[in-house]
Amino acid sequence: MIELQQVCVRIGAQEVLRDINFKLVGGELLAVIGANGAGKTTLLRAISGLIALSAGKIQYEDRSISGLEAHILARRGLVHVPQGRQIVPALSVEDNLKIGAVQAGVSREEIDQRAAQEYRRFPVLKARKAISGASLSGGEQQMLALSRALMMSPRVLLLDEPSLGLAPQIVFMILNALRALASEGMAVLLVEQAAFLALETADRGIVLRNGEFVLHDEAKLLRKNKQLLESYLA
Repeated sequence: MIELQQVCVRIGAQEVLRDINFKLVGGELLAVIGANGAGKTTLLRAISGLIALSAGKIQYEDRSISGLEAHILARRGLVHVPQGRQIVPALSVEDNLKIGAVQAGVSREEIDQRAAQEYRRFPVLKARKAISGASLSGGEQQMLALSRALMMSPRVLLLDEPSLGLAPQIVFMILNALRALASEGMAVLLVEQAAFLALETADRGIVLRNGEFVLHDEAKLLRKNKQLLESYLA
């Protein structure tokens, strides 16, 4: 569904990503893990069109998307949930939830149906739908950010550190939701610093270090090699 071929990203004089190659298919959850500064966020921004490639190619559904802008990719089903959630604090939960789908031109009837589905996924959002986004807890804001992305009906979902700063029970709820989405056929690319937690959820794992992939294997096999894995995460 999505494939990176020899992708490189340079920011100023620094090469942040070097020769990145991988494929992600529907029904799969792929975790990209690594220490701070490894290039994880840059990788997602490159895929979603927020930052230009300096070399290489990205293909989505067998077509090159290199150089396409983020809003165009989102309308085509490649949706990015950035670190920091970026909800609109003054808007209600319901307006935050619907805003992306409205901008994408989804019909009002379809928006209402998708919103109802998200309220079933995260019932706490339904209970708080009339209050402002600023009034939500960090965990509730992360649920809202995820649900807002799902309102776009993505085929590929990119997530940047969704567990950051959240209580363990909220993290498990969100990761279980991602696992369910993958089982329904979505392609999920999860960037996480919480390596072992991500690998408990993922089908495959990739370790990124200093802009390069240094390990790539089934998640269950990476989990077993704890000492090797930790040596690359330091």
